[in-house]
Amino acid sequence: MLTVTTVNVNGLRAAAKKGFVEWLADTSADVLCLQEVRAEPQQLPEHVRAPEGWHVVHAPAAAKGRAGVSLYTRREPDAVRIGFGSAEFDGGGRYVEADLPGVTVASLYLPSGEVGTERQDEKVRFMDEFLTHLRQLRARAAADGREVVVCGDWNIAHQQADLKNWRSNTKNSGFLPEEREWLGRVLAPEDGGYVDVVRTLHPDVDGPYSWWSYRGRAFDNDSGWRIDYQLSTPGLAAKVVKGFVERAATHAERWSDHAPVTVVYDL
Repeated sequence: MLTVTTVNVNGLRAAAKKGFVEWLADTSADVLCLQEVRAEPQQLPEHVRAPEGWHVVHAPAAAKGRAGVSLYTRREPDAVRIGFGSAEFDGGGRYVEADLPGVTVASLYLPSGEVGTERQDEKVRFMDEFLTHLRQLRARAAADGREVVVCGDWNIAHQQADLKNWRSNTKNSGFLPEEREWLGRVLAPEDGGYVDVVRTLHPDVDGPYSWWSYRGRAFDNDSGWRIDYQLSTPGLAAKVVKGFVERAATHAERWSDHAPVTVVYDL
């Protein structure tokens, strides 16, 4: 079995003080993909930066205090790659991947965007480059007899079932028609060829959501978004046993505005 968890920690230093350390000690995950770490490795306490029993790679952003992704693996990876060959984005702390036996696992933090601003233009440029990488990654893996799973905060709700208040968000970044169409291309068998494994397991439900605003009573009302995905190659998707969101029992017990998304694969 291979258990993979992905979570946007919304600042790892803050999360570590609010319950992440205790969660990490209890998790049965073999691989942990973190996003929005927002810290240089030397700024993290030792028990967070390199906890016992884990092999860790941190990919902070060049712009301090922003973005940042990390991979924690129980087994030492055969290889690690930071970035995906992008002159613009490889220093942005948005992508890291590691080769484990038979499987490449990646942690992704796709830009959030904001309609009518340069942030949205940046998001579109990232998406264009990243889809090319996803195609190439799948092709390379197939040639090597490997599978792939790209985990992370994709910052796009694909379908109406992926966010509670979809009607009021059709003109907002994260649910724009062009963003949803792009994610559809990632998942199209004739294009990107990846599989949304949690949606495959839960095809006829709203959610399960993985992000809730800290404003108002979004968490208590389960008024959330499903934007944290594990997208895998079809061969790995066929080996999924279960997938679920580790939603905190109460608002007070949250250590991020996202919840961990965990999938178990029977290799």
